[in-house]
Amino acid sequence: MERLYWVRHRCLQLISTDRRRGWYSPPSSLPAKSSLDAQDPLVQRLTEKRRVVVSLCGPQQVEYHSFSKGFQDNSIRTTKYTLISFIPMNLFQQFHRAANLYFLFLVLLNWVPVVEAFQKEITMIPLAVVLTVIAFKDAMEDYRRYRYDKKINNTLTHVYSWKQKQYVERRWAEVCVGDLVRLCCNEIIPADMVLLHSSDPNGVCHIETANLDGETNLKQRQVVRDLPQQGSEFVPENYSSYIECENPNNDLRRFRGFMEHPGKVRVGLHSENLLLRSCTVRNTETVIGIVVYAGHETKAMQNNSGPRYKRSKLERRLNMDVLWCVVLLLLMCLIAAVGHGFWLSGLQNPVYMIPDNTHPALAAFYMFWTMIIVLQVLIPISLYVSIEIVKLGQIYFIQNDLDLYNPVLDTGVQCRALNITEDLGQIQYLFSDKTGTLTENRMLFRRCTVAGTEYPHHENAVSLEQYEEQGCLDADHSLTLRSRTSRKSLSCKSLSCNRSSVSLNTLTAESDTHSVHDTLRRHTPGAFSSTMECAVVPDPQLQAKLNSLSSPMRSPLRQQAAEISHILDFFLALTVCNTVVVSSPTQPRHVVQMPVVRTPLRSLEEIKAMFQKLSLPRFPSSPSQNTDTPASLTKKLFTRGRSASYFPNSSPQTPITILQSPNTPSGTPSDTPVTPALSSGAWSEDVDDMLKAKDNSSDESESDDEDEAQELLYEAESPDEAALVQAAKAYGCTLLGRSPEQVLVAVPGTGPLSIPLLHVLPFHSARKRMSVVVRHPLTGEVVVYTKGADNVIMELAETVEDGFSREIMDRTQRHLDQYAREGLRTLCVAKKVLEEQEYKAWLKTHEYAETSIENREELLLESAERLETNLTLLGATGIVDRLQEEVPETIEALQEAGIKVWVLTGDKQETAINIAFACKLLRPTDCILMANCDSKETCEARLHELQQEMESKAKEGVSEDGSSDCVLVIDGRTLDYALQKELQGSFLELTCRCRSVICCRSTPLQKSQVVRLVRDKLKVMTLAIGDGANDVSMIQMADVGIGISGQEGMQAVMSSDFAISRFKFLRKLILVHGHWCYTRLANMILYFFYKNVMYVNLLFWYQFFCGFSGSTMTNSWVLIFFNLLFTSVPPIIYGVLDKDVSSETLLDLPDLYKSGQNSQAYLPSTFWMNILDAFYQSLVCFFIPYFAYAGSDIGVFSFGSPINGSALLIILLHQLIESRTVTWIHTALLLFSALFYYAFVLLFSLTCVTCNSPTNPLGIETKIMSQPLYYLVCGFTTVLALLPRILCRAFCNTICPSDLVRAQKMERLSAQDYSMSLQQWKHNRVSQRLSSRRVPQNLSVNADMPHLTDCIAEAGAVLS
Repeated sequence: MERLYWVRHRCLQLISTDRRRGWYSPPSSLPAKSSLDAQDPLVQRLTEKRRVVVSLCGPQQVEYHSFSKGFQDNSIRTTKYTLISFIPMNLFQQFHRAANLYFLFLVLLNWVPVVEAFQKEITMIPLAVVLTVIAFKDAMEDYRRYRYDKKINNTLTHVYSWKQKQYVERRWAEVCVGDLVRLCCNEIIPADMVLLHSSDPNGVCHIETANLDGETNLKQRQVVRDLPQQGSEFVPENYSSYIECENPNNDLRRFRGFMEHPGKVRVGLHSENLLLRSCTVRNTETVIGIVVYAGHETKAMQNNSGPRYKRSKLERRLNMDVLWCVVLLLLMCLIAAVGHGFWLSGLQNPVYMIPDNTHPALAAFYMFWTMIIVLQVLIPISLYVSIEIVKLGQIYFIQNDLDLYNPVLDTGVQCRALNITEDLGQIQYLFSDKTGTLTENRMLFRRCTVAGTEYPHHENAVSLEQYEEQGCLDADHSLTLRSRTSRKSLSCKSLSCNRSSVSLNTLTAESDTHSVHDTLRRHTPGAFSSTMECAVVPDPQLQAKLNSLSSPMRSPLRQQAAEISHILDFFLALTVCNTVVVSSPTQPRHVVQMPVVRTPLRSLEEIKAMFQKLSLPRFPSSPSQNTDTPASLTKKLFTRGRSASYFPNSSPQTPITILQSPNTPSGTPSDTPVTPALSSGAWSEDVDDMLKAKDNSSDESESDDEDEAQELLYEAESPDEAALVQAAKAYGCTLLGRSPEQVLVAVPGTGPLSIPLLHVLPFHSARKRMSVVVRHPLTGEVVVYTKGADNVIMELAETVEDGFSREIMDRTQRHLDQYAREGLRTLCVAKKVLEEQEYKAWLKTHEYAETSIENREELLLESAERLETNLTLLGATGIVDRLQEEVPETIEALQEAGIKVWVLTGDKQETAINIAFACKLLRPTDCILMANCDSKETCEARLHELQQEMESKAKEGVSEDGSSDCVLVIDGRTLDYALQKELQGSFLELTCRCRSVICCRSTPLQKSQVVRLVRDKLKVMTLAIGDGANDVSMIQMADVGIGISGQEGMQAVMSSDFAISRFKFLRKLILVHGHWCYTRLANMILYFFYKNVMYVNLLFWYQFFCGFSGSTMTNSWVLIFFNLLFTSVPPIIYGVLDKDVSSETLLDLPDLYKSGQNSQAYLPSTFWMNILDAFYQSLVCFFIPYFAYAGSDIGVFSFGSPINGSALLIILLHQLIESRTVTWIHTALLLFSALFYYAFVLLFSLTCVTCNSPTNPLGIETKIMSQPLYYLVCGFTTVLALLPRILCRAFCNTICPSDLVRAQKMERLSAQDYSMSLQQWKHNRVSQRLSSRRVPQNLSVNADMPHLTDCIAEAGAVLS
């Protein structure tokens, strides 16, 4: 479409001969497109999807106002109402609820004279009370939002004033798009800004996004490339570039646009150039940016959606039963209308009626609407308000449960969705991520394979076991650190007062030898940097090979040289292929700057000797020698207070030193320009100054400051990166500093090397890998280092036909399979050397992708995939990710509760199976059904084959229900086929027969598709739990989404309905609080229906004795207040505090949870049984007083008094019978409700004369209550009405008690008897399960993966 617009404009240009520069510019290799004028309608059409931002202070002030039209200011308003709009808007929103509309209709209907039933004011009371209560709650919430908005809008920042020619203080609300804003360290960013200047000499700024997404690790941002003022003091008047970018959106990780400099040079803008509102500047003294999005257009506000709203299953059932009540109401009104018509037809001029000419049929029609008003309380208007109050109470107790509190993180449960607490008690399927959810997400380097040789790291394994046995995995305590050089101990607490959850603290070691205790001792605590995470003991064999680099005497064989070359590349890839940021220990939130050093090598003569050993090209000359080691260099830099960023003066593209090609004869220089950036870089001091500084620093080598100077703090975005950087550091490949263009690395045998960083291709879930493009510091070649999922890297390296490489791949694959069987997370590392022409060709297309606004992500993905081909495999790593505590017990309890647990992970099948055994998702006796297919047809055949095998096993005794002993393990490719429409039925049929399902190599999209398929097709309640951004779609798709606030930030938490800090908390949250919430709310709803139907029927039975005239035997005030006030508070307390079974019993007996899964507390039969009971009680409550007072001269209101009193006692005692817990609170409220009723009616009878016109209730209640018959009638009526329910409950609980009743009886036993009964209960359950099946065999017939049969045998060795 973009090219069509260009063609059209090109035609217009040829006619008008006006050649102006356009809004879009491809790279030079593509045909250029001309410009469009700002007044051109085509430009206006194109800019509808984009915005142009210019500075108010530069030369483009004239254009500023034309471009800035329509841009929002930076003030925010999260309130819903204003003082003027509150009443109309709140009423408008409340009347979106059908129940409120219904009662508003009744109020209006009562104003029609022919159908009027009560006084007009009285019918307004229920609706007015409900609307007032909700309006008050909304007003309080909105006022809190107003105070927050006011505080934010009045925050001050510094904005450049073009009138005063300086930065002035201005409120956030006054900041506009195009303003230049200056921020200092630790200040919060007021709006989304493009970074134009940083006081950091490398143009780098780091921000902390904790206020935005919960991630506390530092994010690196950089100044826009090729700015004219880059590297000098920023002068706002000289800024003349303009920005064109996409319109505001809520994608936090994407920003597309370009900046055009005065020289007509366009530079692509990315998310790395954007400072987001609400983030905090952490690493530089000063940054300056231009505002591109302000106020509600910022990405932070675009993502501010507030609490989640979902509709619970119980609420959907409630709405259906309300419709049944409507049907019942219409039926009763119809009966009354027909009866009234027949009654009028049978009368012949009665003396007690005022004659009129209304036809009986028309009178019956009017009576229908009158009865709608009289029987209005059949629809429980107060039920909806009561449900909201009850859910708030339930959430309060959930969030304040100390058993769900994590003291380490100082967090409890967060309830983000306020209306689905009862859904926690009805979960049938649970979908869980593995990494970070079941496991710690604390990656510990365990072992590796390099160049086909496996290095088991036995000492490292021993150290892990010893340290865990000592219980020293707590990262909060102080450690005593002892330097291996000074032998002085120092106490080190956390070096950062505000440490990131994904930062890494390390201590640089000067010695190449390691021991278990020394390694554990040399550690500074921090996130992702517990003692075990930083303590990596090198493998002796691998360490010896690296030490041969620094041995001046022995020269390795050529085969050994090739292996050592692989090893160097392997550790170099681990060091540079990441986004880890290096921080200073003295300033933990400030990034280490790389030093300007003369030469980072100990001496070029030594480098020549090393490269002679490896048969690599040599340097032709030998400059002055420098013997600084990485640690001593770091010490000097820190003790001087200098930064640690290395930048040679020469450009990476400038040929500095001519290296010899391997194929070039000795003494013949190569013609290829290369860039060993270390051979002739610029020095900040002369050699003499450097040597003098070295001598001075050696005198202080024993000081504590120098010990601290050796420490480096790593800020990693994921624990995988932290573990790998730590492993490389243990072998001497230390990451010393990082900038957008360079990485400073200490390499064994060489010292610090500055590696030009050309490109970073970040990790993408579709590619499952990340890459960096660097220029090798010694050979000058362009090298691509890639790390990623083993199956992806192995496929990309398959095209290599070299015999040596093929052997490496085969051996590495065997090692990967072994790692997976041990439950290790595997990662492959590879590289690719690019020719200069190949790199230049790729660079053109990549730059085009970077500067594109439309489809930028797709173009960048294609560009990365073109580069990452024909890789050379270097090796692989195995990382331990230990299970969280109590995960096996939690999963076992959930499965006993009847919940099917599925694990959806991106790991290998072997790893997932091994972890499944460790967490008791798999048992040694389970059938493992494997599904690994390469085509849709094969998948269909495999599913059919597994179904037939399960059917054959079922005939031999294996149960086919959901509790069978079969577990399906399916990989991502097969899952793609199974999720297609044609195979969904077969897939679901197979999974329904399995006890659990493990989906391996699954993508985030597949996770959400699986959840949606099970939820929609099987019509079951689903719960999804995860901890990372890749779990967000799955969490949002499930009926209940739970996020874990773990090591990967807060994306999952922000998208969830509930948030917990550990997987083990899920056990009590579901089995206890879920059961309680569902049971309480279900019983309360049924009770509301019961009491409303019971009381309304009293009015209905009276119609048979008053000619269906719509009259009532009680005054209208009592009629309205009976359900609204007298009987409404006890059910609320009942819904919040009632406990049918204690939490201890619910945890001991997970089987009790099945009652909620089967909706036993609120079945259709249960609803209708309560309705029938209400009919029976209403008959008793009406006709016993009727017969008791038959033949007397009692008045209508006097007749209604014992009926109302009996009804009140019956309704309150009915709740007492249904309550499982009776506390002093319940008793006090029941007594209060009864006393409140009698106090009201007595006061009403004594004082009110004209309150119930035209009747006069004065003295009626006092007179009737003075008679003994009143109390006799009330007592007998109450007993007779409640007797059937008591007898029925006693009979059922005695003859066929439910599991809940049996559990209640157990709780009344003594502690010893309770323990014995509990053991007997569990023994009976196990016997029932085993009696229906025999021990099955493994059903896997997959010939492609025979090694999986070893998983069961090795289950005992799984990390737990």
